[in-house]
Amino acid sequence: MPADDVIRPYRPSDRDAVRRLCCETGYLGKAIDPVFEDRELFADYLTSFYTDWEPESSFVLEQDGEVKGYLLGSRRPFLHQLHGFATNLRLFAKGIFRYPRYNKASKAFVRWILLNAWREVPAAPRRIPHFHFNMLPEAQGIAGTRELLVQYFNHLRANGEKQVFGQVVTFEDRRGAKVFERYGFRVIEKKEITKYRLHSPDPVYLCTVIKDLDDGKLAQSTAA
Repeated sequence: MPADDVIRPYRPSDRDAVRRLCCETGYLGKAIDPVFEDRELFADYLTSFYTDWEPESSFVLEQDGEVKGYLLGSRRPFLHQLHGFATNLRLFAKGIFRYPRYNKASKAFVRWILLNAWREVPAAPRRIPHFHFNMLPEAQGIAGTRELLVQYFNHLRANGEKQVFGQVVTFEDRRGAKVFERYGFRVIEKKEITKYRLHSPDPVYLCTVIKDLDDGKLAQSTAA
């Protein structure tokens, strides 16, 4: 990992940077705007629980004093599911009110959420911790990703957790399951996400990956 990279716990002052980064990487590592124009709703859906309800389980990658990546995690699955239910109702009401003003691409995204999303998201464990992460292109690299995972997994182990899962985007021609297998993950389900068919020449998949935290992999910080 470059010497000027810093992996540290999330702070409340990082909230705006995390939300902005979420939107800048929301479309296959690029800005979400061509797919969905409402950045407020997009960031609320993907980040608000972690930043507002369980900030202690999130970590950021900082370069030259700027947040360039994050890992958002939770070890409270019931609270996360409860928050998700309430948030979905709130965002649905907002989205319906704003829908007439959305552009064509955004309306198509909303229709996909209502009609197809529930069928295309792969199954996931409901009682163990989880995570997801994003990085800006200039910060992407194995070392930074690995260190974010190490810090989060150490946090989970310190709190007695035994397993963790994530849902990650993969492509057939790059970043497949083998990237995660080297860290001790195993893929338990994979489904194509059809919302990207109009924007990507290659199939895009969402994979659920799970890991036993006592397998000896990713158990020590590279910064130690």
